[in-house]
Amino acid sequence: MIFPEEFERKLGFDQVRERLQQYCLGPLGMQQVDAMAFSSDFSEVKSRLEQNAEFKQILEKADEFPASHYYDTAAYFKTAAIDGSFLEEESFHEILLSLQTILACKKYLTANQQTLPQLFKLAEPVSIPVSLVSSIESKFDDRGQVRDNASAELAQIRKRLREEQSRVKRLADQIFRKAVEQGWVPEGAILTIRNGRPAIPIQAEHKRKLQGFILDESATGQTVFMEPAEVLDANNEIRDLLHADRREVIRILRELTSLLRQHLPALAYAYRFLGELDFARAKAKFALDIRAELPQMKPYPYLNWIQARHPLLFLSLRGKRDVVPLTIDLPEEQPFLLVSGPNAGGKSVCLKTVGLVQYMAQCGLLVPVHDKSTVGIFRKIFLDIGDQQSLENDLSTYSSHLQNMAFFLQNTNAQTLVLLDELGAGTDPNFGGGIAEAVLDGLLGNGAWGVATTHYYNLKLFAETHPHIRNGAMLFDTKQLGPLFQLEIGKPGSSFALEIARKTGLPAKTILKAEEIIGKELTGLETLMKTVADEKAAIEKRQREITQREKQLNEAVEKYESLSDELHEKKKAILEKAKLEAANLLKETNREIEKTIRHIKENKAEKKETKKVREGLQGLVEKVKLPAKQAQSQDKIETGDSVRLIGQEVSGKVISIKEDVALVEFGSLRSSVKLKQLIRSDQAPQHPTVAKARALGVDVMKKQSQFVSTLDIRGRRVEETNALLDQFLDDAMLLGQAEVKILHGKGEGVLRKVVRDRLKATKGVASFADEHVDRGGDGITVVVLK
Repeated sequence: MIFPEEFERKLGFDQVRERLQQYCLGPLGMQQVDAMAFSSDFSEVKSRLEQNAEFKQILEKADEFPASHYYDTAAYFKTAAIDGSFLEEESFHEILLSLQTILACKKYLTANQQTLPQLFKLAEPVSIPVSLVSSIESKFDDRGQVRDNASAELAQIRKRLREEQSRVKRLADQIFRKAVEQGWVPEGAILTIRNGRPAIPIQAEHKRKLQGFILDESATGQTVFMEPAEVLDANNEIRDLLHADRREVIRILRELTSLLRQHLPALAYAYRFLGELDFARAKAKFALDIRAELPQMKPYPYLNWIQARHPLLFLSLRGKRDVVPLTIDLPEEQPFLLVSGPNAGGKSVCLKTVGLVQYMAQCGLLVPVHDKSTVGIFRKIFLDIGDQQSLENDLSTYSSHLQNMAFFLQNTNAQTLVLLDELGAGTDPNFGGGIAEAVLDGLLGNGAWGVATTHYYNLKLFAETHPHIRNGAMLFDTKQLGPLFQLEIGKPGSSFALEIARKTGLPAKTILKAEEIIGKELTGLETLMKTVADEKAAIEKRQREITQREKQLNEAVEKYESLSDELHEKKKAILEKAKLEAANLLKETNREIEKTIRHIKENKAEKKETKKVREGLQGLVEKVKLPAKQAQSQDKIETGDSVRLIGQEVSGKVISIKEDVALVEFGSLRSSVKLKQLIRSDQAPQHPTVAKARALGVDVMKKQSQFVSTLDIRGRRVEETNALLDQFLDDAMLLGQAEVKILHGKGEGVLRKVVRDRLKATKGVASFADEHVDRGGDGITVVVLK
């Protein structure tokens, strides 16, 4: 049950309907939008929401779901239901195209029934006889005209018709050429058609020289258009054939209509299914627009929302400024919230957000809240908001409010959500506040749930003392003297009337006089509330800063540990490689020594041969000493030098040197490394790719300093994306990057699909996957390079 009658207009739901209408592909979906209504049936609401979420998933994946020919054929079926009637060709064309769409939709949903179970439930009962569709397809061409071969009789008629038309054209051309030769035709004139018949333009003075019939004449009367007598009989034959063609087409259409009549009940459900899909698509498009999600659902009254946004406010401010989200909960033991705060501070927006989001959810629409939010089911929603003065019923605004309060007290229960704006306003505050408090007490006695807004102190005190209602405040920036539009539950809000008066430029003397009139007790309470609010805001700010720093520290520690493990593994690999090379060198040395000894023995230590062998051994000695010489030839490492770990590609900068240990900065991480494990970057052996790039004149150091490991392509057009992506991957592979990230956003998934298709075709890519859900999820692709 919804109250009052203009409930949707007051909350703005009529604008939601209008937007949904615009998203529909045809009248079938629009009819579903008009029929959309509030429901308290949990299973129905849940099913509708899941259908909406599933279609949103289709749009996000950018799958090719059938999106054309959503025709409403109800009027055609009414005609077809009459015995002996027939549908025209264009009607059958629309029916055929829409039936093909229905079959394509069912095929898609059947193939994806595991991921789209609720939409598949809609498709499963759809049963369109294949013979019906085949019969219609066999009779019509792509333009929606009856085919020549729709029947043997029609084929024969149209063959004769083409022959006669060809014969008439030849005769007319022949006579026209003769008339031109005789000079009867005006200069530049051509053979034309009048009343569906070929006509030859003849100068009026020569009209009796050509046997035939005048069909028309020019505006001046100087030219007449004549049908030659020789063509008359052929034209009459053509007309008879056209009548025969129409009779045969009607017979075929009547036959098809009779076949259609046999399946009208099944077709009626199929077109309801098409309307449901159009409706679900429109809701999904709207959900994407307002960034709506599928919340957790409860089959009883419950409200616990995280980051809820007013959908219409979000759309109107999009691109201008962000909407401050609303986090609100109504626990079972305290189901009512009294919101207070300054004027234009967001109290009414808070109230309307609660009403509109709850109503949308129970109409089967996804809602703009965090997906961890929980939405319950209310059987009734009552609303009292705005100016309700009635001239017809001789009611003032306050009288109208009182009538609503009387209705609420008589009809509310524990399944009712009540929304009251500026409770008690519109009359003497002393009496209005008392009546409002009594109404609140009565509603709480009925077990009602709800949100009310007020400026009255007696209501704030009531909320502090009553066990089933809580205070809430819309926060105010006391320094900037402006609203923050944030709801804080647990304390009453101040109206900040004096502060706002100062900001608007009211004279200081006037404000001082107002403070005297108000009294020290009330102004003192306002000051105390302001001080408490400021202190709490400062504490919360400090807490956020501490949390942020702790997070950054944990990330730095995690990054350091990861890099330390990586360095340890690389060090281990280098040592293993060195040991293997040393063993191989030792083997080679032993072989050379044994070979030398054998050679000397065989040649009996001849001086010439001995000298030759010694030279060979000296070469081996030089080979063994080469690494040592290379190491000794290195320049001394000093503070500020660019260095690398020996055997690694990672470069760093020396910050300081103490004895034989250097403090090196690798990116954002600093590490202490022994000098013997370092080599100056300009003396380190170059990676083959880097060496080749430098040989071609590429400034690798400049690229390294400017390279960012995350490419942001949000907002880019698809045609720009591939070039940007190729350049980014080329630079990453040139610089030896192991992993990069591509930020494409979620949206409808188009950019993500383009990026991933490109990555599949790139040889240097080893693998790619979604980022961790806490760091962007499927809005970011993490790429591992070979």
